[in-house]
Amino acid sequence: MATTVNIIVGSHVWVEDRDTAWVDGEVTKVNGEKIEVQTTSGKKVVANLSNVYPKDTEAPPAGVDDMTKLSYLHEPGVLQNLATRYELNEIYTYTGNILIAVNPFRRLPHLYDTHMMEQYKGATFGELSPHVFAVADAAYRAMINEGKSNSILVSGESGAGKTETTKMLMRYLAYMGGRAATEGRTVEQQVLESNPVLEAFGNAKTVRNNNSSRFGKFVELQFDKTGRISGAAVRTYLLERSRVCQLSDPERNYHCFYLLCAAPPEDIKRYKLGNPKSFHYLNQTNCYELDGVSDAEEYLNTRKAMDIVGISPEEQDSIFRVVAAILHLGNINFTKGKEVDSSMPKDDKSRFHLEMAAELLMCNVQGLENALCKRVMVTREETIIKSLDPDAATTNRDALAKTIYSRMFDWIVEKINNSIGQDPDSKNLIGVLDIYGFESFKANSFEQFCINFTNEKLQQHFNQHVFKMEQEEYTKEEINWSYIEFVDNQDVLDLIEKKPGGIIALLDEACMFPKSTHETFTQKLYQTFNNHKRFSKPKLSRTDFTIVHYAGLFPPLPEESSKSSKFSSIGTRFKQQLQSLMETLSSTEPHYIRCVKPNNILKPAIFENQNVIQQLRCGGVLEAIRISCAGYPTRRTFDEFLDRFGLLAPEVLEGNYDEMTACEKLLEKKGLKGFQIGKTKVFLRAGQMAELDARRAEVISNAAKVIQRQIRTYIARKEFVALRKAATHLQTLWRGKLARKLYEEIKREAAAIKIQKNVRGYHARKTYTKLRLSAIVVQAALRAMAARNEFRFRKQTKAAIIIQAQWRGHRSYSYYKSMKRAGLSVQCAWRSKVARKELRKLKMAARETGALKEAKDKLEKKVEELTWRLQLEKRLRTDLEEAKAQDIAKLQLSLQAMQVQLDEANATLVKEREAARKAIEDAPPVIKEMPVVVVDTEKVDLLTNENEELKTLLKSQEKRADEAERKCAEVQELSEERLKKMEEAESKIDQLQESFQRLEEKLSNLESENQVLRQQALVMSPTKGLSGRSKTAVIQDLQSPVPALKDAAEAEQRPQKALNDRQQENQDALIKCIMQDIGFSGGRPVAASIIYKSLFHWRSFEAERTNVFDRIIQIIGSAIETQENNDVLAYWLSNTSTLLLLLQRTLKASGAAGMTPQRRRSSSATLFGRMAQGFRTSPSGTGLSFSNGGMIGGLDALRQIEAKYPALLFKQQLTAYVEKIYGMIRDNLKKEISPLLGLCIQAPRTSRASLVRGSARSHANAAAQQALIGHWQSIVKSLSNFLKTLRANYVPPFLVRKVYTQIFSFINVQLFNSLLLRRECCSFSNGEYVKAGLAELEHWCYEATEEYVGTAWDELKHIRQAVGFLVIHQKPKKSLDEITHDLCPVLSIQQLYRISTMYWDDKYGTHSVAPDVIASMRVLMTEDSNNALSNSFLLDDDSSIPFSVDDISKSMNQIDLSEIEPPPLIRQNSAFNFLLPRAE
Repeated sequence: MATTVNIIVGSHVWVEDRDTAWVDGEVTKVNGEKIEVQTTSGKKVVANLSNVYPKDTEAPPAGVDDMTKLSYLHEPGVLQNLATRYELNEIYTYTGNILIAVNPFRRLPHLYDTHMMEQYKGATFGELSPHVFAVADAAYRAMINEGKSNSILVSGESGAGKTETTKMLMRYLAYMGGRAATEGRTVEQQVLESNPVLEAFGNAKTVRNNNSSRFGKFVELQFDKTGRISGAAVRTYLLERSRVCQLSDPERNYHCFYLLCAAPPEDIKRYKLGNPKSFHYLNQTNCYELDGVSDAEEYLNTRKAMDIVGISPEEQDSIFRVVAAILHLGNINFTKGKEVDSSMPKDDKSRFHLEMAAELLMCNVQGLENALCKRVMVTREETIIKSLDPDAATTNRDALAKTIYSRMFDWIVEKINNSIGQDPDSKNLIGVLDIYGFESFKANSFEQFCINFTNEKLQQHFNQHVFKMEQEEYTKEEINWSYIEFVDNQDVLDLIEKKPGGIIALLDEACMFPKSTHETFTQKLYQTFNNHKRFSKPKLSRTDFTIVHYAGLFPPLPEESSKSSKFSSIGTRFKQQLQSLMETLSSTEPHYIRCVKPNNILKPAIFENQNVIQQLRCGGVLEAIRISCAGYPTRRTFDEFLDRFGLLAPEVLEGNYDEMTACEKLLEKKGLKGFQIGKTKVFLRAGQMAELDARRAEVISNAAKVIQRQIRTYIARKEFVALRKAATHLQTLWRGKLARKLYEEIKREAAAIKIQKNVRGYHARKTYTKLRLSAIVVQAALRAMAARNEFRFRKQTKAAIIIQAQWRGHRSYSYYKSMKRAGLSVQCAWRSKVARKELRKLKMAARETGALKEAKDKLEKKVEELTWRLQLEKRLRTDLEEAKAQDIAKLQLSLQAMQVQLDEANATLVKEREAARKAIEDAPPVIKEMPVVVVDTEKVDLLTNENEELKTLLKSQEKRADEAERKCAEVQELSEERLKKMEEAESKIDQLQESFQRLEEKLSNLESENQVLRQQALVMSPTKGLSGRSKTAVIQDLQSPVPALKDAAEAEQRPQKALNDRQQENQDALIKCIMQDIGFSGGRPVAASIIYKSLFHWRSFEAERTNVFDRIIQIIGSAIETQENNDVLAYWLSNTSTLLLLLQRTLKASGAAGMTPQRRRSSSATLFGRMAQGFRTSPSGTGLSFSNGGMIGGLDALRQIEAKYPALLFKQQLTAYVEKIYGMIRDNLKKEISPLLGLCIQAPRTSRASLVRGSARSHANAAAQQALIGHWQSIVKSLSNFLKTLRANYVPPFLVRKVYTQIFSFINVQLFNSLLLRRECCSFSNGEYVKAGLAELEHWCYEATEEYVGTAWDELKHIRQAVGFLVIHQKPKKSLDEITHDLCPVLSIQQLYRISTMYWDDKYGTHSVAPDVIASMRVLMTEDSNNALSNSFLLDDDSSIPFSVDDISKSMNQIDLSEIEPPPLIRQNSAFNFLLPRAE
């Protein structure tokens, strides 16, 4: 596969390495056929040009999920891809349709849960990430679609995970084809439950695996015509019998031996067992226990598993007796007997084990001893008995033990098959082959020889299948492939199995001769196959030989102690089994899974290159690559090819060519030969990809040199400009310094002149100032003396004036005070007089409050009188209904009159309150100023005397005023007490009114019950009449006729039957009406309105028994049978939700429904109960119902009805139909957009050739860009059409919001899961495409308004954040904290890890997040690896009903049904006049 061309200096290549198998590096020197490589590990390696492989530097950092997509399909490329994916926990990888599974040595429950199986169900193979479920689904789909049996071949060395992979396959096939359990267990459950039994007796610890299967297993799952599992069978091949007797350290024997030694004490005592170290078949190694495994617990689990698969306790006891007998057989040692070449048990211990083995096997002790120590040869003439020496007896003992164990194992398998049961009528099956892989040791037993022979056969089958797949690929692409060579290994198979000259045939022949030995047998092989290229003889050995298999050399066969007939029996039997297996596989369509063990220490996160590469060779993966390389190993779609190599011929891209022509012209221009152009891909021969990459690297290198030249020119010019600018700047600074120095000198001269001027001026100003200050001092002294004299004169004058003013003021103030006291005395006297007059009026008003009490007593007497009257009317109700109505009318008038009187009393009380309040306000004294005219100053003395008299009078009047105020306060307190009593009386009146209303409601309930009883009487009346007639007829036959009884029965039957018939006719009319689409009125559903009004008017909600509800439910059920008609579903969703809202706000479940008749009759015995009943039964009381179609306001004005059981059942059924119709509408929309979502997650591929410049392609480019968003627009169109349908049928906005919330959640789940499962979707350009589509959805949400969409846009948070993460730039600079808290707070660590590892930039070539961030994510995932829920990175779709009846009731507005016009079909029916709108 290596290439010897196009390796130049700078090329990246792979070279062989002793430690890591292959190491990458860069070529630093090319010297003919030798090259020097600088490896990434720092070493310099000189290698032969023919032993290096080119490395793809543009390979995705996370690897590829299908290795046929590798640019270079060779051994190091495959190894690097597997290692890269394994580091990212991507354990599955495709090679075409072959699945490679690398054992993670840890549990990954999120990869195998039910949700993951749902994702792969029906998915096209290769569409999602590689998975074992994808292989199982492909096999199941091929069986269903093509009607042909399929097989899945799981191979790998011990510890590679074959058994676990087989279990996963069985789980998925059981998930797809499982059926209901028969007698508690299904077929697939029984198959899975048989694994513990087979593992106990067929598995053992080896060097490479603690639970290695030492037999091949082919599980057949049989399917019926419908694709359901109908039967199963387990076929086993070549149990490793030699392990029973021979072990190598540190391996163990089969598990069952150790389990039995750890059994409960009673079992150990029964079988005479002990410590495993005491048995020869177990103590050949030092390993007796497994880490973390309890043999005692496993023994009990095995017993339970045997119970489950149908092995009875007696049969179990027989099985373990045989196991114990084999252990005892191993402890029988032999010594020489009395005769020559004879043998016998060595000692008493051996004799004890012989007896125990005979007892457990239920045979004669002497017979068992003779069978071990002697050989019987039967000829035609006589029977010859020959004694065996101790060595031969020991060999005979081991052969017996192996034969017994093998037969027991076959019996257990047969028992399991009988328990599971096979389907003889099954035509199709899926077989799962769990078989050992190619293994090579220094010393190989005959079983190992057969194992590798099996793998040689399977490899031939595998090669043929791979070559067939290659042919199908070439045929599909319509290319010429007739000259492709096919690598075949038939010569190896002929060497082993050909008759009469094959190895097995020669072995059988040698075993027929008594004198044959290993040496004679190998000499025969040397002579026969001396010149065979697949056979060789090791040096210095006379009994060994080597066979060259497809995977390498098969080391020598070990010597046996003696010749034995086992070779013939085992070899012949094995060939027959293998031939049967190959015939079964040839009749099925094969699928391959190659399991790989990444390391020998069985630890996670360790990838050993040497170990893996050896397994790839042994597993045939590299052989498949060789077959691919023999044809066209490199395949690229046209757009990918042009994207990568278009720069080699830019003129081809600029030309007006389609993609196929452009690819062909590009290859022809480069002079390549032997390539093929298919329908969608370019097929290149081995080495051509490297040649194109070398030319591409050369073009890129030349372009880089041009760029470097331009950059260096730019840098040099930049340095020159900077230097010139620096010189100019230096000159500027020096010239500035000189100018500043000259300026400083000029400045100093000017400063000196200015200083001189200022000093002279200072002296002159100082002399002037001194002279001026002296003059000012003299002037100030003279002026101060004159001012002090003037101040003294003015001060004396002001003091005299103040004295005069004080005296005059005192005199006037004294006179004013005396006059004021006289005026106050007069005013107090007058006000006292007025207060006494008001006090007398208040006393009069207090006497009148007694009238209220008398009115109250009269009112109570009238109430008692009304009570008595109502009781009298109750007794006479049946005979005097009309009189009762008149009396009730009178009572109403009396009640109104009493109400008027009560209002008048209240008004009088209010007036009294106001009068009392005014009196209180007028009580405090107010001083009124009296004009006082002073006539003469001589009368001052006289007025003084009079003032004294007035003071004494005023004091006496003040005392009287105080007494008046105290009495007024007492009167006011008394008035307030009476006001409180009046308020209490008013509250009691209100309570009486409330009690009256409650009693009226109870009265209405009793009336409804009375109506129901009447209806029941009408329903029962025909039966009564019939029974009456039959009874009368019998009496007429036997005795004399009784015409009076007959007439009475007929008279009773007629009106009841007529009423019953009328009700039935009304119901028929209603049902006939609602069967039609009667539309909407003012945005309200007419059908729901007339159903509710009719049921309310007929009192059907209060009926104990009626069939109208069942008939309505049947109409709704028949109308929605057509689930695809969304218009009909929306119509009935609107009607049922509206009707449910009306029932929710009207009906109520009450304990009164279960009351006895006596209890219900007693409820109207009270006063207000009888009054309310009278109002209900009177003609004027019908205004409270739906008479004339009147409904008082909205629903809040309606009273609640205590519904009976049929009405409550109808409400529950209606609730169920609302939820069902809602779910049907939601699921219909999901079905419509599901196919579009698969197209929306990945952008349509457009090549660079289809997006070139030029006016000729402008229209085509515009159309292509429009097509990119077409699928999203189809989804938007579907959402709009659904919204239009829902709005046209007036579906409540609350339900519409719920629908679109769940639909957007479904879109989020589907897009996000597809993004995580398909690596090609995690690209930069695809993120832009999905982001543009999400913008279309956001725009639609804005146009649809929040009323109908609500918060549906928020449901897309996962896909929005994931897409936003894909399209951000500079991902390597983002820390884990920024990603988890700022960019993607909703996404889990597992989801972010998967997106980060799968991301690839197909537009700008940027990288994903930094390696340390990936490592941190992996650490967090490892810490939480035991939590299955947190490990699951996929989302679940919630299909539950997201609302309740209370939610609907709270979210919907009131519905006014008063103005809804009934349909013409019932408008003309007089029985439905109550539906007509009420005239004003």
